[in-house]
Amino acid sequence: MAHRIAFLGFVALAVCASLSLAADPANLQDFCVADVSGNTRMNGMACKNPAMVQASDFAFRGLHIPGNTSNALGSRVTPVAVTQIPGLNTLGISMVRIDYAPWGINSLHTHPRSLEVGFVTSNPENRHITKILKKGDVFIFPVGLIHYQRNIGYGNAVAIAALSSQNPGVITIANTIFGSKPDISTDLLAKAFQVDKSVVWQLQAKF
Repeated sequence: MAHRIAFLGFVALAVCASLSLAADPANLQDFCVADVSGNTRMNGMACKNPAMVQASDFAFRGLHIPGNTSNALGSRVTPVAVTQIPGLNTLGISMVRIDYAPWGINSLHTHPRSLEVGFVTSNPENRHITKILKKGDVFIFPVGLIHYQRNIGYGNAVAIAALSSQNPGVITIANTIFGSKPDISTDLLAKAFQVDKSVVWQLQAKF
């Protein structure tokens, strides 16, 4: 009986702990509009003087304008992050508009993302999970996993993406690996990809 009481007490404590951890901390102020012109360096952006905040700090104009897809990938990303809307600072959210020419792609990438969409699970399974989206469909990319989108139709396509960061950034895999400055060691990349060094040189020359 004593063991059962102790176990129930532990469960109750665990439930209380999980409930307390699940709640977002209360805001200490109404907003923290980013001071984009400031020189203070921190994880995020310093707050603008609230007396200087204006409606324009919370607004963005132009998301309805198609992006220019005349490039090698056939796509264009229009970000709406803290740089574009300073009022997003500390809110932990942003969004992008992605325009695709026919067969245009938003190349393999990750965010320290009819359309074909997909992502790859982590090691060791490395499962490729993919789906064809139609108008009005929604698809989730789990945080940190490499993912992509491709327009497999014959007309232009547009997608709106919500991101769980005020400034998510983009790490395009191919550019990062083969276009770093200075170059990552050819020997290292050849061994990592199990290819001849000449293949690595060819790829690095493209970036």
